[in-house]
Amino acid sequence: MHTEVDHTYTVAVAGATGYAGGEALRILAMHPNFTVTCVTGHSSVGDTLGKWAPHIPSLAGLVIEDTTAEVLSGHDVVILALPHGASGALAAELHDVQVVVDLGADHRLESQEDWDAYYGGQYFSHWTYGMPELMTGVSGHDFQRSELAGATRIAGPGCNVTATTLAMQPALAAGLVTHDVVANLVVGYSGAGKKLGRVNLLASEALGSAVAYGVGGTHRHIPEIKQNFAHACGLSGGTGADSFSLGFTPVLAPMARGIMATVSAPLTDAGRELGEESIRALYERVYADQMFMQVLPAGQLPATGNVLGSNAAHIQVAVDERAGLLYAFSAIDNLNRGTAGQAIQSLNIALGLPEDAGLTVIGVAP
Repeated sequence: MHTEVDHTYTVAVAGATGYAGGEALRILAMHPNFTVTCVTGHSSVGDTLGKWAPHIPSLAGLVIEDTTAEVLSGHDVVILALPHGASGALAAELHDVQVVVDLGADHRLESQEDWDAYYGGQYFSHWTYGMPELMTGVSGHDFQRSELAGATRIAGPGCNVTATTLAMQPALAAGLVTHDVVANLVVGYSGAGKKLGRVNLLASEALGSAVAYGVGGTHRHIPEIKQNFAHACGLSGGTGADSFSLGFTPVLAPMARGIMATVSAPLTDAGRELGEESIRALYERVYADQMFMQVLPAGQLPATGNVLGSNAAHIQVAVDERAGLLYAFSAIDNLNRGTAGQAIQSLNIALGLPEDAGLTVIGVAP
């Protein structure tokens, strides 16, 4: 596998006209080591990319092709930005592709039982998980990054999963909170995809309104979050996930992109003894060498407007002593840090490129 930082790789993006595919193309267009040579779609086949992504003029002349293994084969890298259930069988046919990154759900879960319960349909094997900052042991010094080096098949995490995991994993790994976690997320409309099903609202209805979705323990990101919590605590991602209780409620808010996660859990005796200041210091130590992670100063809360367009995650913690709860907050851009940016970060690691190539921690000022 090439490791030269000046090497250029050809990239094909399937699902190029969707939110995730479009964000991947925006980042790839500015990446020094990737050249987009193929884009595919479904109903958009035959159109030029410029019709769907006029904000990326350097790629405007590419003609959208049909999403088939024949079209995608032969490229160095393939990024699959497809709905769940659409990438598994297709990926199995891409034998001559050096690295495949799946932004969908088909290769995220380690447990077929979880897949059957939350997704249904054919189960595909678990790929190397594409969250470099996922803790993989109780020491706080082991991260998923080491597993990504040299990986050829990468499963991109869910965006809500990313926000929730990064917020609470240091406290869970250190035993500062119990395994009874509640996560409430404010999510921009792009976080639910272009086909929102029964919560699909007209612009006039979405403006100035908010609506919950995937409620009552039905959201498909729940088993993935519990799987990550298990790894952070040094447990098996499959059976270990059963030790966690997760109440999870996402709420669509009238913004195009961004996730603001508020994640809480009861403090253990160790967490109560440590207190808020020391817990924040622990978070700072855990994330000290993670270039895209920023634990904010005391009293400063994350805001989605500060991370838009970046691969950064802003983190804060607060202790409610009366309620005996730890609150962990995170703000991310769901399309960048939560999806395409994190995927390209993982791809950089897999290919031996600088981890931050093509990416930024600097958001668009609100």
